[in-house]
Amino acid sequence: MQRRQFQTSGLAALILLATTRAQALSLGDLSNADASSGVKAALEQGALAAVGLLGQSGGFLNNPKVRIPLPGYLNDAARLMKKFGQGQRIEELETSINRAAEAAVPMGKDLLVGAVRNMTVTDAKNILAGGDTSVTQFFSEKTRAPLGQKFLPVVTQATKKVGLAQQYNAFAGKAAGFGLVKKEDATIEQYVTGKTLDGLYLVIGEQEQQLRQNPAAAGSAILKKVFGALK
Repeated sequence: MQRRQFQTSGLAALILLATTRAQALSLGDLSNADASSGVKAALEQGALAAVGLLGQSGGFLNNPKVRIPLPGYLNDAARLMKKFGQGQRIEELETSINRAAEAAVPMGKDLLVGAVRNMTVTDAKNILAGGDTSVTQFFSEKTRAPLGQKFLPVVTQATKKVGLAQQYNAFAGKAAGFGLVKKEDATIEQYVTGKTLDGLYLVIGEQEQQLRQNPAAAGSAILKKVFGALK
């Protein structure tokens, strides 16, 4: 009787050990190919989802997380102008800069996807092992400059029709020379382009975080394997 109990308990222990080891897949257990494939699939999926969300009417304007406010000086002036019945002009400008962002974002799809497909194994491992900002850092390093060049003409076209934009540029250009306005905010077009990129990277990062938190919902075996190893 004792021998049978021992055999039964021994078998249970072996099953438990095997189950624990199977569940304890870690980042170190993943092959370079798995890690790279999983991260690429996740980031491409996240980038396309972010472009779809932001590149539609209201994508920026109706999303408080990424809605672009008027830049500092103009925002201060806007409060005063609203008191003197100029609220409609302010709303026109706020709407204009957010619509500009919504129009620009879809133009970045190919660059974003290209950055993902050309990423190295080291990039993939760094993203898997990195914190909440690792995805934002990757995309910012790889795509911020070329995306900025693509977005700027679209933003310029959308904002040049608004008179207040030119007034801001006249002020900010002088203020930047005295260090009162950041160089990247010296024109409203540069300011909006930068905020568009910030919002885009933020939403891509959010999409990737959702995959980390619930890899089973991704509907992809490689995503489940790779991001499941991080849980």
